[in-house]
Amino acid sequence: MPAYGFAHLRSRRHHSDVIEYLRRIQATLDPFAGRFVIHGPPAEVVEGTWPGSMVLIEFPGLAEARAWYDSPAYRAILRLRTDHIEGDLLLIEGVAPDYDPAERARKLQTENPR
Repeated sequence: MPAYGFAHLRSRRHHSDVIEYLRRIQATLDPFAGRFVIHGPPAEVVEGTWPGSMVLIEFPGLAEARAWYDSPAYRAILRLRTDHIEGDLLLIEGVAPDYDPAERARKLQTENPR
């Protein structure tokens, strides 16, 4: 099942360290089959507010996502971003291709009948 590294970057500064981080990050992703799905374009906000930008990186699974984040190669460049950009990063497992939200609703109803 795919997993994702999801970042909500609330402030962006194009400091030279951030440029260096961008130059080097793909090499840290390659050993874990990570690939950018979304990389910070302006979003069309249709509900609520969204200050900042979004980054979404896909991995084959949660194990690869964790291994990438903990890898010495990524740890070596992490501060280049975190010293200059405020944000949050989540590692989260995706859903299977046959995911059915109605089935989830049935399960929740069974667990919490009203």
